[in-house]
Amino acid sequence: MHQKTMRWMGAITLFVIVAVSYVDRINIAVLITDPSFLDHIGLDKGDRVSQGMLATAFMVGYGISSIVLTPFAATVLGVRRSLLAGLILWGVATSISPLFHSFGPLLASRFLLGVAEGPVFALAGAYVKAHFASHENGKPNSLVNMGTGLGLAMGYPLVGYLLAVHGWDSSFFALGALNILLGIPLVLAFVKMPVNVNNASQAWSSGTAVTTIVRGALQTRHLLLITVMTAAFLAYLWGSSNWLPSYLKVARGFSIRDMGWLASLPQYATVAAVLIGGVIIDKLPRAKVPLMFVLCSLGVALSVWIAIQVVGPYMATGALIAANFFWGLMSPAFPSTAQHFAKTEHIASAYGVINGVGSLVAGFMPMLMGGVIASASTPRMGFLLGFGTLIGTQIVVLLCGLKLYVAERDAKAGTSTQFAS
Repeated sequence: MHQKTMRWMGAITLFVIVAVSYVDRINIAVLITDPSFLDHIGLDKGDRVSQGMLATAFMVGYGISSIVLTPFAATVLGVRRSLLAGLILWGVATSISPLFHSFGPLLASRFLLGVAEGPVFALAGAYVKAHFASHENGKPNSLVNMGTGLGLAMGYPLVGYLLAVHGWDSSFFALGALNILLGIPLVLAFVKMPVNVNNASQAWSSGTAVTTIVRGALQTRHLLLITVMTAAFLAYLWGSSNWLPSYLKVARGFSIRDMGWLASLPQYATVAAVLIGGVIIDKLPRAKVPLMFVLCSLGVALSVWIAIQVVGPYMATGALIAANFFWGLMSPAFPSTAQHFAKTEHIASAYGVINGVGSLVAGFMPMLMGGVIASASTPRMGFLLGFGTLIGTQIVVLLCGLKLYVAERDAKAGTSTQFAS
């Protein structure tokens, strides 16, 4: 197969893996609407904070793993073997979850699943950096990031169906099998790195240590700014996706059957927007890419504000679809920006820090929203107020994006002046 075709097959494989991983992640978001699942693990249906902790435990494990394990995975194991090891761990962690009969062990299994999935986006970023130049990485990044929206879009109705027809435990078994039976063959067939990139034996024989890679990654330009922006960006995703089924059921009065497909609609909007965003990024001058963060975060904030203000349930759902569209539109700009500033040998570790720290901070959003929801006078008002907190995350993205745009504009102007003189 032609090399250019192979690199796209690898990107498609990463898209599939990301999609499956996101079904894993939001499995719990659907299951907490089921009384039999809550009884099994000993949770009260009104204990929103503990329900939110199940998502937070995953994100804490995910964030720590993304920071700590990514340099080891990228440098020692390499992209291909790291993905294979991760898929095996995902399958095991997911499959054993129904065996736990209390909240604590299930919480631990969600943490373990997060640890297993932590390096995925950084490894995907390393793959794209190795196979695609900076001026053409928008589309492959958008393809990989489309897995986020598609996984959520497929996950809500799929888990809802399994819950309604086969019981809550069937979703864990089905997803565990999917990770191993689908993911592993695809990685073996299509994910291949250039021989001079991420070769573990070459790295160690030349004296390249993990600490050297990490040190170089931490010197990536605008690393702190991109990390803060990523944290706020992911906070919206994890807050909205983990409470969306309950929001539609409790605050907007939809049935469980309707909840599944309605919850998937914003995610399909994300999928379409991510693809469009990738095309736009490849056409924009690099210095103007940060404007994507500014304009799209404003669109998300206004859409969420409309969603909590309108009375009609379908109008509110439509506003959340618009919010997810704007969110997806700027999604490819995050890995593309990180890949632009980081060196090839540093990108996996740099993006591991960005995604890991961002995920750690964002991971507390479901629990924070759970606290807001539980503190309100009525469940409906609680969900409206909880979703209102998502507006604050987009204000942070907007400010960071504006600062990054100004910094890049000034840097370009300084370079032009230097050449002119």
